[in-house]
Amino acid sequence: MIKTDYKLNNNILIPSIGFGTWQIPDGDDAYNSTLWALENGYRHIDTAYVYRNEKSVGQAIKDYGLDRSDVFVTTKLSANIKDSTLVREYALKSLDNLGLDYVDCYLIHNARPWSDGIEGHDYFEENVAVYKVMEELYDEGKVRSIGVSNFLVKDLENLLEYSMVIPVLNQIKLHPGYLQEDIVEFCENHQILVEAYSPFATGKIFGHEDIMKLAQKHNKTEAQIILRWILQLGHLPLPKSVTKERIISNLDVFDFNLDDEDMKVMNNFKYEAQ
Repeated sequence: MIKTDYKLNNNILIPSIGFGTWQIPDGDDAYNSTLWALENGYRHIDTAYVYRNEKSVGQAIKDYGLDRSDVFVTTKLSANIKDSTLVREYALKSLDNLGLDYVDCYLIHNARPWSDGIEGHDYFEENVAVYKVMEELYDEGKVRSIGVSNFLVKDLENLLEYSMVIPVLNQIKLHPGYLQEDIVEFCENHQILVEAYSPFATGKIFGHEDIMKLAQKHNKTEAQIILRWILQLGHLPLPKSVTKERIISNLDVFDFNLDDEDMKVMNNFKYEAQ
């Protein structure tokens, strides 16, 4: 039986499927898709400062009118912020954008800057310094949990050596044919939840015979097969869509199981980027 919530290593619950908003433009697209997600049962919304859609996401959360404790909101510190003196400023900017007093999870978006990174530099010291400020925000209650995104094993090892608070999760790219097994194994051994973004390889994975056969077998969509597979691996998927019907469909994955042979097919899936 798949859980509808996971318990993070600091004992707070996180809904086991999140609604991702990466690449959804600010304005009507971000607002409407987030509202549709909330209207149809999602209680976990994921955004980031660099997505530039926090305001629309936050407005949708406000307008839907849930009690604050009933929705889990994640946002992220830009990967380009490696100066610890700027962390609090950007965290407060995200809170202001979202219109919230706190977020449920705050992540370092990447171990290295998206741009202008120093070639060959691991940013170990910078990430530790940034994370220490996030620990302060955690202690102050401005964030209920802290974690990372796109961290390699070496990045996690460094952080664990010098930090006081174990990251609750590592949000990484994970989809059939791209399992990142070394990172997953490390996370599982250290009680760090694996959160799988881009579970459909930005749509490029659809139409492959093995997944289509499983979809026919279970009378489900290819997306539902992939999401169910991720859940049965014990990870947390972050599907994203701006289409209402797909948003609804992507949450409808709790009424069937992939058997051992199905899981073997998915685990051994070969995917070549197109």
